[in-house]
Amino acid sequence: MTVKEIIESGKAFLGIEFGSTRVKAVLTDDSSLPIASGAFDWENSYKDGIWYYPLEQIHEALRGCYASLCEDVQDKYGTVPTAFAAMGVSGMMHGYMAFDKEDTLLVPFRTWRNTITAQAAGELSNTLGFNIPQRWSISHLYQAVLNGEEHIPQVETVNTLAGYIFYMLTGKRSVGIGEASGIFPVDGKDYNSEYIAKTEALLLARGFDKKLRDVFPTVSMAGEKGSFLTEAGALFLDPTGTLKAGVPVCPPEGDAGTGMTATNSVRERTGNISAGTSIFSMAVLDRPLENMYPEIDVVATPDGKPVAMVHCNNCCSELDSWVNMFGEFAALTGHPMDKSELYTTLYKNALTAPADCSGAAACNFISGEPVVGVDEGRPMYMRLPDSHPSLGSFFRAELYASFAALKLGNDLLFRKEKITADRFNGHGGLFKVEGVASQLMADALGVPVAVMTTAGEGGAWGMALLARYMTDGEGMSLADWLDAKVFADSRVTVSSPDPAGSEGFEKYMGTYAALLRYERLNGSAVPASEEEKI
Repeated sequence: MTVKEIIESGKAFLGIEFGSTRVKAVLTDDSSLPIASGAFDWENSYKDGIWYYPLEQIHEALRGCYASLCEDVQDKYGTVPTAFAAMGVSGMMHGYMAFDKEDTLLVPFRTWRNTITAQAAGELSNTLGFNIPQRWSISHLYQAVLNGEEHIPQVETVNTLAGYIFYMLTGKRSVGIGEASGIFPVDGKDYNSEYIAKTEALLLARGFDKKLRDVFPTVSMAGEKGSFLTEAGALFLDPTGTLKAGVPVCPPEGDAGTGMTATNSVRERTGNISAGTSIFSMAVLDRPLENMYPEIDVVATPDGKPVAMVHCNNCCSELDSWVNMFGEFAALTGHPMDKSELYTTLYKNALTAPADCSGAAACNFISGEPVVGVDEGRPMYMRLPDSHPSLGSFFRAELYASFAALKLGNDLLFRKEKITADRFNGHGGLFKVEGVASQLMADALGVPVAVMTTAGEGGAWGMALLARYMTDGEGMSLADWLDAKVFADSRVTVSSPDPAGSEGFEKYMGTYAALLRYERLNGSAVPASEEEKI
């Protein structure tokens, strides 16, 4: 069967993911090979101390992304899709979308990027004995209750971005367990009942008397069936009316779950690193953690296995800004460079610099960074007075900065908890230049970092895989199915830690620690005299 026939017979699989700067769609054939894609670029807004996306922008981005996919299908195959074998949607993790009984959004979607829920996250963590990050939905809800926000008496339901889109498409309020684990702690197949009771008692003492299981979406497991695209949902996605109702829709996931799926990292002792606007590592645990750490979240794979997650709000944004600046300089000289060539040139040149960056360090915080106790971002660059600056050392320092905070959280896993990972699989924009970020990250973490040929497809492809797993799983576990049906013949490039590179990175982290003192002075309520977390 040709690709055109697969599309026209409705046997292709669709995955859509809402990233922080781009909404992407990937269409695959019945063996999970990508056959078309679409994208819509967007940016969050910042007002009154809150990062958010307006509802109208969310709708526009979804429809624009799907229209872009249809244009790509039309250009490549001379047809347009009217149905799919299955589809799925994903979104940037967690955050806060609160609705009243009429399904009216009460406040704009508050994203993972916000660091405005420290009091709530702290009280919840202390009460439960379980780390509750600031970006989780329960932190946002409880903080709004603590603040006495005007909208709280009207709250009937709370959802995430992925859960909201799923509801608009299917009419069901449900999320996959990986996404649910960032709304509220889970215990394998559902929200943790003991923690629910304790949290409801806290909320009730503050005047919020609704039951959390009524407020939050229900929890689904990877492969669970029974949800379908409604007529209203089809028109919501495709206002042209070409797409028909009835498409099976798999449980929605966050970008953490799709990242694990897209990198074949759902089995115990595997892990992945997703590096884009934010950066996070996921290590699938083969035993529980012995201690609680504010730097480490315990979430779940799409099939419910516990995962130690280190999430940092900042990764590529500051690095991209510097690349764009040098692109502007190249254009001013009369020698403009293609964006891909520009990244490759600057990244590859960074490898020629000394591994310790010659005494230079960078801090890439555009927004707050809870892992190191910074409330508001202030991008910085610093070098020692006797250092010798070069373009290579500057960009190596900026590349290091993109995962320096991640390193601190993973040190807790590897050194204190003695957790081991066979390797991390990397995906996302930071890894697009082959052999650069993967090598530097392997040196930093002391763990091999692999990049698959499919890494560039990202979470949208991972969502398409979960959609196919729902229809073709054949009773297999998600890990076994991915091994046998998707990744059996995949090509992987592995970067192993280099001792000299690891030694140089450790020296860099000493300079980075000094820079953090200035970062905290300018962007944090944490007193500069406090002991550095590093």
